[in-house]
Amino acid sequence: METLIHRIATRDDIPAIRALMDRAINALQRDFLTPAAIAASRAVMGLDTQLIDDGSYFLVEQTGRLAGCGGWSHRATLYGGDHSAALRDARLLDPATDPARIRAMFTDPAFARRGVGRLILSLCEAAARAAGFTRAEMMATLAGQPLYAACGYVPIEAVSAAPVDGVAVPLVRMGKDLT
Repeated sequence: METLIHRIATRDDIPAIRALMDRAINALQRDFLTPAAIAASRAVMGLDTQLIDDGSYFLVEQTGRLAGCGGWSHRATLYGGDHSAALRDARLLDPATDPARIRAMFTDPAFARRGVGRLILSLCEAAARAAGFTRAEMMATLAGQPLYAACGYVPIEAVSAAPVDGVAVPLVRMGKDLT
C-alpha cells in the first residue's frame, strides 16, 4: 500500500478540493441521510477558503491523488463554507478559554476507512495544540460521527441545520480535550 502524504492546501487546490467534497457528500452520507437531506446538506457543508488563507487546511494524498482534506481554525466559525455566510464568524478565538474548531473534513469515497480521516484529525489536533488550544470542537455529520467518536470526541449536543426547502440536516456538535 502506498504511503499517505500530507501538505497544507493552497488556493490552486480549490477545484480539486471542491470536487472531492462533492464526491464525499454524494457517496458517504447515503447510509445516514435521505436524498433530500443530502441535497440540503450542501447548504451547510463545503469549503471555507478562510482555512486555506489561514494556512490551517490539510490535504492528504496518495500517489499524487487527493484522498482527503480537512482543517482546524482559531476562528469562531464552527461549520459551513464560503456559500453559508450566515454561519461564518471570523472572530479570533482565545486558546485559553475557547476550543479550536475542527473544520471541513472530507474523505474521497475511494479512500474511505483507510486512515485518511484519522491522519487529518491528528494533524489538526497537533496544530491546535501547538497554537495553545487545550480543547477542540466540531460539527459532525452523522456519517462522520463514528470516526470522531473512535478518535475520542464526545457528543455535546444534537442539532439540526436550518431547513433548506423544508428539509433540516441532523448534525452533532462534538468536543475533545487535547491535553
